[in-house]
Amino acid sequence: MAKELYFFTGLGADERVFHKLDLAGHSITFIKWIIPLKNETIESYAVRLAEQIATPKPILIGLSFGGIMAIEVAKLIDVEKVILLASVKTRQEIPFYYRLAGRIRLHKVMAGRFIKGPNFITNWFFGAASAADKHLLKQILSGTDPTFLKWAIDKVLRWQNKTHPENVFHIHGTNDRILPVRFVKAHLAIKNVGHLMTLEIPDELSKSIRELL
Repeated sequence: MAKELYFFTGLGADERVFHKLDLAGHSITFIKWIIPLKNETIESYAVRLAEQIATPKPILIGLSFGGIMAIEVAKLIDVEKVILLASVKTRQEIPFYYRLAGRIRLHKVMAGRFIKGPNFITNWFFGAASAADKHLLKQILSGTDPTFLKWAIDKVLRWQNKTHPENVFHIHGTNDRILPVRFVKAHLAIKNVGHLMTLEIPDELSKSIRELL
């Protein structure tokens, strides 16, 4: 039976990070990031994102920051389930050093400098190994709107969410350097896989997602 799938991409990413997945037979919609309003809360932003969803009880699939937004949207509408990829469910799963950086506003000084300049460090953090994946990561990060990037980094580091819907399934890689697996409670931990799992193991990930639909 065909399902209505809504994909939320990661921080500084777009739908190209999902292009290797094979979910043929299902209806796929990629949620488009919109420019945040001045001083907009993550809850208010989620309300505006939810306007892109027209299907009753959809399935939300979120990668990294997209998973955070999928959780926030799922708190607003009735969903069939939420599938998180290399993401977090609550504030408690965000590494303590990120939360500390958010508390002392360190990101206000450094926001955008690291992630907007793709290099061997960002390739290592994201887990981009092949030349094609490195090139795609560079294109995606370089094309990210700086206003959205700074806002999103702030919201990740200062996210206060403590609950999540019961119908959440969390897939994580054991080699994730951005959101280390030791900080999360994943339902499925895939060995030797990094943060960009959609590019690294698309066939295995497609199979896992299909089994959940």
